Amino acid sequence: MINKIKLILLTFCCVLAFIEAKGQVTVDAKLDSAEIFIGQRIGVTLDVSADAKSQVDLPDWDSLQQIVPGLEFVNAEKADTDFVNDGKRMVLTRRYYFTSFDSALYMIPEFEVNVDGKSHLSKKLALKVLTMDIDTLHADSICGMKAELAPPFDWAEWRLVIIFAVIAVIIAALLAYVAWRLKNNKPIIRRIRTKQHIAPHKAAMQKIEHIKEEKIWQSEDSKEYYTQLTDTLRQYIKERYGFNALEMTSFEIIQKLQEVNDESAISELRELFQTADLVKFAKYSTLINENDRNLVSAIEYINQTKLEEPEQKPQPEVIVVEEKRSKVAKYVLIGSIVVASIVLLGVIGFIIYRIYMLTL
Repeated sequence: MINKIKLILLTFCCVLAFIEAKGQVTVDAKLDSAEIFIGQRIGVTLDVSADAKSQVDLPDWDSLQQIVPGLEFVNAEKADTDFVNDGKRMVLTRRYYFTSFDSALYMIPEFEVNVDGKSHLSKKLALKVLTMDIDTLHADSICGMKAELAPPFDWAEWRLVIIFAVIAVIIAALLAYVAWRLKNNKPIIRRIRTKQHIAPHKAAMQKIEHIKEEKIWQSEDSKEYYTQLTDTLRQYIKERYGFNALEMTSFEIIQKLQEVNDESAISELRELFQTADLVKFAKYSTLINENDRNLVSAIEYINQTKLEEPEQKPQPEVIVVEEKRSKVAKYVLIGSIVVASIVLLGVIGFIIYRIYMLTL
């Protein structure tokens, strides 16, 4: 009976020891050296051993924060994790770096580690910061402060500034061009179309054929008929002889033609222009056969005076089409200019800020 009780107690103690060992947490901190000189860095290695499933929060400080007066935190490395005992336990290792600019003996406080919400402390550490020995007997050997050295020019640092400067120049040039075109009420992009060159007599005959097809001379509107007929002749005379017959009176045209044509060629043309003036300005009424005769006179004059051009490959005549834009398009264009201007100001602001930061 006694032996059974001892066996039960022994088993119970083993179970308690196993549970305690499983949940045990150890925190250990070690200095790289017990002494450093002023301004040197000292490393502290923190080791935390805990259950593999535990939540471990390691201590951390802000850069240059004093953990004790005179001892500053510099930075910390990323924590390394190792698993032992078939992955049942883990060991976290992290290195911390400190420095000091005052010679003294510092007591580094305990590192506080939280494991599953419970706080665990390491042991305190002692660090001695030594000052530099200065030879006061030979003061000339002490060097003074060195002048500031300008850093070497690095194109990689200025690459972004150059790219944005080029973008700013392009945007500014486009804005200037668009604003100028908008001010002159001209389209931003000019559309160009080609017009096939036609000999003057052929163009005139095409218009006369159009007049014949519409049979205007058979209607009561003689004014429209003679207006189209004389305008066709004026355009032909302008292109054939080189003077602006469109802006001249009938009398002036006949006088000018007498210098280049004989009387037989312009006699019927004179009668045609006289009849046209009477119809347009004196409300003269003509007969259908009279309209027909004047149409034949116009055709005969063109055939008598036409200039046969040598056969050659037709050369297209370039015509630039300038179109007026609508109000909606104008407002859209103005809005685009405003947006582009804001973008340009943003780019310029970034360039100024970047240059300022690089020249600090």
